[in-house]
Amino acid sequence: MDESFFGISAYHVLLVGCGLVIIIAFWIPRFMRDREPSSSGLLILGGLAVFGILPGVPEVFSPMERTGFWEYSSEFAVIAALFGTGMRLDRIVGKGLWTPTIRLLVIAMPLCIAAVCVLGYALGLTAAGAILLAAVLAPTDPVLAADVQVGPPGEGGEHPIRYALTTEAGLNDGLAFPFVYLALFAGTLGLNLAEWGWEWFSLYFVYKIAVGVLAGIAAGWILGKVIFSLPRSNPLSDSGSGVIALAGLLFTYGATELIEGYGFIAAFIMGLTLRRVEVEHEYHARLHAFSEALEHAVTAILLVLFGGALPVLLPYLSWQHALIGIALIFVIRPAFGMLSLIGTNMSLKHRGVVAFYGVRGIGSIYYLAYAAGTLQFVNEGDLWAAIAFTILLSTLVHGFSAGTVVNAATRTDEKAERTA
Repeated sequence: MDESFFGISAYHVLLVGCGLVIIIAFWIPRFMRDREPSSSGLLILGGLAVFGILPGVPEVFSPMERTGFWEYSSEFAVIAALFGTGMRLDRIVGKGLWTPTIRLLVIAMPLCIAAVCVLGYALGLTAAGAILLAAVLAPTDPVLAADVQVGPPGEGGEHPIRYALTTEAGLNDGLAFPFVYLALFAGTLGLNLAEWGWEWFSLYFVYKIAVGVLAGIAAGWILGKVIFSLPRSNPLSDSGSGVIALAGLLFTYGATELIEGYGFIAAFIMGLTLRRVEVEHEYHARLHAFSEALEHAVTAILLVLFGGALPVLLPYLSWQHALIGIALIFVIRPAFGMLSLIGTNMSLKHRGVVAFYGVRGIGSIYYLAYAAGTLQFVNEGDLWAAIAFTILLSTLVHGFSAGTVVNAATRTDEKAERTA
């Protein structure tokens, strides 16, 4: 008999630990009344327990040592979430429908970036590091914000609060990319805007955003025709498979990046455009369900592994880094979110909910991993510690309260609509 027959494989121990944590993280919230809290915070804490307590697990997946793993895995989770976010929206036309979203993107997001940048620099980060941290923490996360977003295709209930948070999360992931490149320019060439400012603005801001939008529209329209119209006698929409969502997503994202556009923007716009083709067709629900299942599976594993990496990252954490995360979640985002929504049709209560629930998560992991793989920053450990703390804080504060608070804020209005 092989002496290793009863040996313990670190890989299998890891599988046991991950599986157990994911089950518990999704099971425990079911004991809560009303809208149960998000499982994201429990997944991170469970990952911390698996790698810190369970004997025989492999070494942690440190983002500083395995940058490529974190970049590509988080990238896939984000684009799957962005496609699903675009697919969810039952309507895209209406008076003032996009006003809160535009204000959050054009006013709140740049102001948040500027505030975090100034705070980070004042607390000891380099100029390039402060710009990068601000850009990395800028986007609200489409992956972890399901509790504050609209429901699946055809479900309805697109309350202004949920609509604003959904569309903001769908677009600002891609719109944060120019500011990541701004940090890369600053880290490589210094702060001499006269030398590289025009290149950054014309190529990395205007061109890449425009290409992302146009590529998403074109891909969504073409895929819609392939699914619903060609061939008319036996279209793909008659099949029960939703794998075409993955195929279309991979094609759209890859093609957009090949022509130097922002694939994150294209993924959201493609889902949005695809939904406009046969907007009421039941096949959209299958496509969304498939992409959502992929997103949840990848995200759950990533969060467990991210929790396991916390002991490696948190030694770099100082009170200055913690202060940045606390200020962003409790002061900067709520204040500038409220400011940006002044003049909209939203009530003060609704503006407060939208302003506060700017969830941070997987998108921040991707951006920092991408930047760290492109350029070596002096204070990379500090940056990872800052975003790890901010993500953990966001998943706990936002995750444990979002379902209840947003549900309470929208319940009265939705009940009035049903009885009208």
